Amino acid sequence: MSRVYNFSAGPAVLPESVLKEAAEEMLDYRGCGMSVMEMSHRSAAFQQIIDEAEADLRELMGIPENYKVLFIQGGATMQFAAIPLNLKRNGVFDYIVSGSWSKKALEEAGRFGEARCLASSKDGNFSYVPNVDELSFSPEADYVYICQNETIYGTRYPKLPETGNVPLVADVSSCFLSEPIDVEKYGVIYGGVQKNVGPAGMAIVIVREDLIPTEDLPDVPLMLQWRTYTENGNMYNTPPCYTIYICGKVFKWIKAQGGLEGMKRINEEKAALLYDYLDSSNLFKATVKGADRSIMNVPFVTGSDELDAEFVKAAKAAGIENIKGHRSVGGMRASIYNAMPLAGVQALVDFMREFEQQHS
Repeated sequence: MSRVYNFSAGPAVLPESVLKEAAEEMLDYRGCGMSVMEMSHRSAAFQQIIDEAEADLRELMGIPENYKVLFIQGGATMQFAAIPLNLKRNGVFDYIVSGSWSKKALEEAGRFGEARCLASSKDGNFSYVPNVDELSFSPEADYVYICQNETIYGTRYPKLPETGNVPLVADVSSCFLSEPIDVEKYGVIYGGVQKNVGPAGMAIVIVREDLIPTEDLPDVPLMLQWRTYTENGNMYNTPPCYTIYICGKVFKWIKAQGGLEGMKRINEEKAALLYDYLDSSNLFKATVKGADRSIMNVPFVTGSDELDAEFVKAAKAAGIENIKGHRSVGGMRASIYNAMPLAGVQALVDFMREFEQQHS
């Protein structure tokens, strides 16, 4: 069976060349006589894998020396708790809510202090991002939190909030490494890797060194304390070795595409192709308007639940997989991450055009 075009929001499509390279190394990693899944995380071979992965990520993102890179099990959702627990000073956490994931992060932070919602786009069914220019930020807050790209609703921040001396924390799970980013504008950048970087099961946390508590936090489990990772080189316990290995290969693949500038050009071309069709269609409509549209996750609807279901079924038969929208919102969603080729987006648009002609 030939490979399908996989528009899943995560776990998501990976570069085919990366999968082939991993397949070739599955039984014998570079003469070790064993798979990366079998080798000790304390071995010289794995130390080289994790060191190269971090070095390549630092190069891609231009991560300054005073930021630490952590490879942490549990995915992004575990960081919903780790963030307030590690950054707690005054016990006041400010959140801008633009969709499901920032809402869940706000609710989790409320377990550990005063979690305040500075603004929300719930009134528009999260079809836009709150205007950050209209917000004022309190110096008493321990941090300001955003989800930079909301996977479910398909929105992204066209500009970052200016939070002054208050650290900006951003969940970048579904836009990670999709375009250049100025790391120094953030106190913490983090994301689950299963959308745009690698297999599920890990989050990458990039945190400014001065924000990491230097002393043990007696009420916080060790595995939720960032210092546990920084003081042990991400090796306090067995890290998610195979996930780190695949992420490292993806970092090298991105470098070969021209780095983050190259990825941005490719991603904008794919997104323009899909949005241009949606804006011209008489059947399909994008659910997000204007500058707040994500270039990674594109939700759309026909206006009929029955027709949406028929489209999803027909698309699957045509080799277009995982196009159904999130269960909480319905409709359709095309996640066009870095590894989705332009040909996949073109195939989707061609199929949508054919479906529209049949149902006009």
